[in-house]
Amino acid sequence: MINIREFGVKGDGQTDDSTAIQEAILESDGLLFFPRGNYLLTKPIEIELSESGRMGIYGGGTARLIMAGSGSAIRLIGTHKGTAGPETVSEAVWQRERMPVVNGLEILGAHPEADGIELEYTMGAMLSDLIIHECRHGVHFITRNRNSIVSSCHIYHNRGCGVYFEGVNLHQVNIADSHISYNAGGGIKVFNSEIRNLQICGNDIEYNYDLEAEESADVWIDIQEGSVREGAIVGNTIQASQSPGGANIRMIGQSEEVAHKVGLFSISGNLISSQETNIHLKYSRGVAISGNTFFSGHEHNIHAEHSSNIVVGCNVFDHNPDYAKDTLDGLLFESCSGCTFSGFHFADTLAETVVALRNCSEINMMGCQILNPQNMGVLLDNTHNCRVSDCFILDKREPRIMQEAIKVVGGDNNVVTSNMTNG
Repeated sequence: MINIREFGVKGDGQTDDSTAIQEAILESDGLLFFPRGNYLLTKPIEIELSESGRMGIYGGGTARLIMAGSGSAIRLIGTHKGTAGPETVSEAVWQRERMPVVNGLEILGAHPEADGIELEYTMGAMLSDLIIHECRHGVHFITRNRNSIVSSCHIYHNRGCGVYFEGVNLHQVNIADSHISYNAGGGIKVFNSEIRNLQICGNDIEYNYDLEAEESADVWIDIQEGSVREGAIVGNTIQASQSPGGANIRMIGQSEEVAHKVGLFSISGNLISSQETNIHLKYSRGVAISGNTFFSGHEHNIHAEHSSNIVVGCNVFDHNPDYAKDTLDGLLFESCSGCTFSGFHFADTLAETVVALRNCSEINMMGCQILNPQNMGVLLDNTHNCRVSDCFILDKREPRIMQEAIKVVGGDNNVVTSNMTNG
């Protein structure tokens, strides 16, 4: 491993090291070490992997890159335009470009348009043990990438997105074991991209919102073009504070006519809390939500619109008395079809209606428990072919407050049977 200072790089925080580092990238044998120091940059360090060859950059946790110009502190640029299939990876990519590594660096933004790391046409990039803060975007994926890993990073307090997939075609990406917090434009955001196999696992994703924006989200998938499918959001803590139009997880597809471009996702084993809406789905299809703990949904725990094939399984929705007293919580499904609710548990919810189904069809709710609702347990409003069965909807307080356990308004071919209620 070659010390970057052997190429005339100062690391004194005063000298512009951009040119010297760029030259070191080309002249080294591909393995560079940044010792403790403050490395001032005024332009991006561009690593053209087809020219530099296989590249590993290490900082040992003691090196700081100060990006004082516009653009990304580090740009990893490959040439891979194939898929994730081995047969599409050229020999040149295997020999010179595969698995660029950036490890153990701090990247500090010192310019309004400074970003952390940008990746384009890379194959197997690995970003790990990084702290990226005060930038516009932390990690920025563009154009096309394959088999990317972001792990054990602190992506913290950036003005835009923590990890941003913008107009990218990407298959196989893992984001794991990281803190992604206080990013005003969203923690992990996907915008107008084509992505398969997005795994978000074991992270702490918190307080990613902007009080001046119309909407925010910690995990935010917004697709007007493209599609995002085949993913998992598993084992994370996803929390925030209430913000206008805020959600912990937001998945927005294209339109009611093409409401299948976002979905085939599992959301499981997470702690999800403390936003206007915990999970917001719109124009989504095929999402399984199970094994999560929800609390402090200021308006709703789950709000689904124009979505289908949604399963809400054995989750806990708890209005814990030690937390915010004014959060409403509850489920609101509007114009949704083909959904199953089973085995979830609500307690002490303050929403007027705990589970509200409006203009929905083919909803099967069974074996759920709703304790001490504020006013109403379940509302079927202009629903069709819906069933509520074998549920406990009970008010254990004295005197009782619940007005109605289950209410049906309009609609047709609905079945309410074998429930235990006392309202």
